[in-house]
Amino acid sequence: MGTKSLVGMTEVIRVDNKGRLLIPKALREKAEITEGSYVKIETEGNRLIIEPTESTAQKYHGFFKTDNLPEDLDHYVEGEILKRWLQKHT
Repeated sequence: MGTKSLVGMTEVIRVDNKGRLLIPKALREKAEITEGSYVKIETEGNRLIIEPTESTAQKYHGFFKTDNLPEDLDHYVEGEILKRWLQKHT
């Protein structure tokens, strides 16, 4: 993820009937969002803030040892983090 400034770029887009929106190519390129990328969506008042982020699995790559990779790696990693936190704090 780079630190490119997105200031000055504005697009008006339509949300489809399932609540999805298509981020225009110029904005995706500027924010370095590619197919398969993860984004974090936050609210600030009535505004949505979308920013690129890493998946939980990418962030903790190599931290957990497992013989079989689970189908939902993010869910597995989040469960392992919670399990370790509970062991430490209970």
